[in-house]
Amino acid sequence: MRLASLISMRTTQLFMTGGLVLVLLFPLAVPAQDTPSIPYDQKMDVVYGEVHGTGLLMDVFTPKGKPNGLGIVDVVSGAYYSDRRKIRDHILAQLYSIFCSRGYTVFAVRPGSRTRYTALEMEANVKMGIRYVKQHASEYKIDPERLGLTGASAGGHLATLAAVTPEEARPEADSPPLRYDTRVKAAGIFFPPTDFLDWDGKLADLKLLGALLFLGGTNGHSDAEIKERALQISPAQLVKPPAIPFLFIHGDADPLVPLQQSQKMVAALKAAGGSAELIVKKGGGHPWMTLPEEVKIMADWFDQHLGQAKPGAAAKPQ
Repeated sequence: MRLASLISMRTTQLFMTGGLVLVLLFPLAVPAQDTPSIPYDQKMDVVYGEVHGTGLLMDVFTPKGKPNGLGIVDVVSGAYYSDRRKIRDHILAQLYSIFCSRGYTVFAVRPGSRTRYTALEMEANVKMGIRYVKQHASEYKIDPERLGLTGASAGGHLATLAAVTPEEARPEADSPPLRYDTRVKAAGIFFPPTDFLDWDGKLADLKLLGALLFLGGTNGHSDAEIKERALQISPAQLVKPPAIPFLFIHGDADPLVPLQQSQKMVAALKAAGGSAELIVKKGGGHPWMTLPEEVKIMADWFDQHLGQAKPGAAAKPQ
């Protein structure tokens, strides 16, 4: 199969892996919530970093009820685009309502889009967001040592990649955020790509990954360079001990990201001595109509794995 045309929907980006065209997005096919029952306050467009003179943005969702002193970083990306519509998708999935009703503060990090950043650069932006949250932990009254990390589809891929490649603090850095590490306590992920070198038993068509690997695409790069870059964005290939706890939720009827991708990641984490769980949604696509039910399950899991918080604790630069 050849990629003969590109669907020009603003929320959709196509690329091909072997004979399969993937649409890595988080669609709007989930129930809406009633406005009067929203359990959070939303602060929009908080600047958490700057790259090449351009600000990177997050929305912060704080609980209206009693906070639990814990924070969740939500990587907001669909098809490797992070415009505001992707936050709306997560609102419709009731992610912020469910987490904030438990007392969590949620940081909806937008890591940029593939038109400007490669996957590695977007991952670096996610880590910049984690550092920002740790730097401002006392302001948000959360425990910086007990952060959770989540994301779905493309956002799940970037979250998983950031979680398995944590960066240490740099105490002598001129930039204050770099004085904080990027480690999180636990990660809960929905249907992520995790291994472009083993896509359901086949090598992905790496040249058609294009700008995710190199700005401007793969032209001018050797096959070895392309494969090496694909390795660098395949979290299942990068797991090292000690591994943090992970939960994956994936449908067994996903037509876009094979269930094998979560299975491969779970196996890699367990091989490294980590704790990894996989919940398979029978008949689940990408995503499915009853997704808020699984968001509640993930919230239960975070309750268990983030444990007792220390509200208002300030992160200590290493």
